[in-house]
Amino acid sequence: MDRPFSKMNGLGNDFIVVDARSRAFEADPETIRRLASRSEGIGCDQFVLIGASESADASIRFWNPDGGEAGACGNATRCVAWRLMEESGAGQVSLETAGGRLEAWRRGPMRVAVDMGRPRLNWRAVPLAGPADTLAVDVPEAGRLGPAICLSLGNPHAVFFVPSAEAAEVGRIGPAVEASSLFPERVNVGFAEVRSRSEVRLRVWERAAGLTRACGSGACAALVAGVRRGLVDPEARLELDGGDLEIAWRADGHVLMTGDVEVEFEGRLP
Repeated sequence: MDRPFSKMNGLGNDFIVVDARSRAFEADPETIRRLASRSEGIGCDQFVLIGASESADASIRFWNPDGGEAGACGNATRCVAWRLMEESGAGQVSLETAGGRLEAWRRGPMRVAVDMGRPRLNWRAVPLAGPADTLAVDVPEAGRLGPAICLSLGNPHAVFFVPSAEAAEVGRIGPAVEASSLFPERVNVGFAEVRSRSEVRLRVWERAAGLTRACGSGACAALVAGVRRGLVDPEARLELDGGDLEIAWRADGHVLMTGDVEVEFEGRLP
C-alpha cells in the first residue's frame, strides 16, 4: 500500500488525506480502522479520500474511525479545498460530496471559507425515526437537558443549549444520545452555550469519533439551531476546544463556514 498521504487538521480536528484522482484506493472498513487507530496506526478523526469528478474540481469522501462512511465533514472539506487551491493557484474550488456540490474560497494563507449548503430541517432529512418537530425533539437519553434542535448538514446533528459548555457532561450524555433509537443513522451531539448574540461556546460529541476538538458541520448546526430558537444572530463566532470558526447563515439559506487549516506532516502509507 505504498501511497503518499497528508496529515492535516482544522482547529485540531485531524485527518488522513489521500489523493486518489489518478490512482485508485480501496477504502475498505478494516483498512480505515487500522489507519485511524491512534495506538496502532497513524491516528485521525476522519479518513478523507480525494477523487476525480465530472461536475466539480474534485470529489471528496469521508470515513469515521470505525470504518463507516460519513456524509459530510466541514473541517476536512476546508483542508482539501486548501490543498487543491495550493496545487492549482486558484482562489476558489468546487467539491463534489455525498451531500451535494460545495464551493470553497481562500481567505488567507492558511484560511478557507466553505459554503456548506442549505441545512435540512425536515425530520425525514435528519433523519429521525419518526415524525417530530425538529425545533424541539425530546431525547430521553439527554436527561434534564431539555429538547434538542435537530437538522442535517449532510450528516445528522442534535444541538442542546446549556448554561455552561464546560460543565456539560459531554462524555456521558454524548454517546447515549448518539446511540438513541430516535436516530437511525446515529447523530452528532452539540452542547452549545450562548455567551452573546454573536458568540457561542460549543463542544461536540461526534458520532463514531467521540469528543472532538472541533466539528465544522457541528458549528454550522449550532448556529442554525441558535437562529431558529431566536438566541443568536445569523452571523456569529463559534468557540470550540481547538479554536474559533466564523459561521454565517446567509439570506439565500446557505451556511458559510470560515476557519484556519494546518498541514501537520506528509508521509507514505505503510
